[in-house]
Amino acid sequence: MASDIARRPEKTRRSAPFRTTSPARAAGGGGGGGGGGRCDEPEQEQCARRHGDAVGMEYRDKLVLAPMVRVGTLPFRLLAAEYGADITYGEEIIDHKFLKCERVINESLGTTDFVEKGTDNVVFRTCPQERGRVVFQMGTSHAVRALKAAEIVCHDVAAIDINMGCPKSFSLSGGMGAALLSKPELIHDILTTLRRNLDTTVTCKIRLLNTPKDTVELARRIEKTGVPALAVHGRKIKDRPRDPAKWDEIADVVSALSIPVIANGDVFEYEDFKRIKDATGAASVMVARGAMWNASIFCAKGKTPWEEVKREYVRKSILWDNDVKSTKHTLKEMIMHYSCLELPEGKGVIKCDTSADLAKLYGEEDYYNFVVSNRK
Repeated sequence: MASDIARRPEKTRRSAPFRTTSPARAAGGGGGGGGGGRCDEPEQEQCARRHGDAVGMEYRDKLVLAPMVRVGTLPFRLLAAEYGADITYGEEIIDHKFLKCERVINESLGTTDFVEKGTDNVVFRTCPQERGRVVFQMGTSHAVRALKAAEIVCHDVAAIDINMGCPKSFSLSGGMGAALLSKPELIHDILTTLRRNLDTTVTCKIRLLNTPKDTVELARRIEKTGVPALAVHGRKIKDRPRDPAKWDEIADVVSALSIPVIANGDVFEYEDFKRIKDATGAASVMVARGAMWNASIFCAKGKTPWEEVKREYVRKSILWDNDVKSTKHTLKEMIMHYSCLELPEGKGVIKCDTSADLAKLYGEEDYYNFVVSNRK
């Protein structure tokens, strides 16, 4: 298999990572299992999912992977899509940082990388396989700066989303994320500036305000900017993840708007997609932690055991040369949910410094060597 790949024409060799079955699995090397429990789809549906509409996004009846810092990188987005996610958000990236990046075609991986100038630091990586469903989420507090950052990436993604819901102190102190919720004029300025100057779909994600009336009023103002959809996290700034999401307040927003609302909050099983849709009337549903712990939550046939999902994530991280810190963070989140970092596996992940170390820990050395040896 390796020699066959090496003899293929340039274009085919670069597209090798885009297959659903990874190269080593096709060759029978590096780890066992055939993705048991994976959703089965007709080939034409798989093709449509891989090469979705690059002109506009459809936001009704969609299962959506939420933006998650250090989790939502390319391997995890592709994994979620493989299990059934229709739309996949990348991790939030701050406009200041992105303006320092340059667009680089990575011939070795077949990806488009946005690399911090003067460094090897890949801030955002994407590929043609996800072109029709990947959403670039941006943190910003300034319309013109947001536009300049969006112009760098807009032709490589399906949509640009503005983060208006992050409650972390870093975002709030910079006037970004949930800090925007109290600045409706700035929200209007950012969204209308992007919409007037970009051909790419523009949306935003908010969380609940202090009262349902305030949330509805803001949502209506956002709708008037012309965005085609609005994502709403059913928690307020002061709420913690352990606090129940307020589905009833999402329902208030749905009732007040004519555009699709994407409901987010407390989706941990596949059945919860229907539950939250029925409770809120939302057009689509977004999931964060439930997907982070087991990306197969998107599969209607039921979850794949997390050990299998975890191994496939490791393989995809190797295949797409994911930043090892990102891979370790995601693995630790999975382990903390299902097990404990103090057990041998958790300690082993913490000690890993490279992707090669992770491959060794998870018995994927053959796969790692196969992938690396077939990169140009």
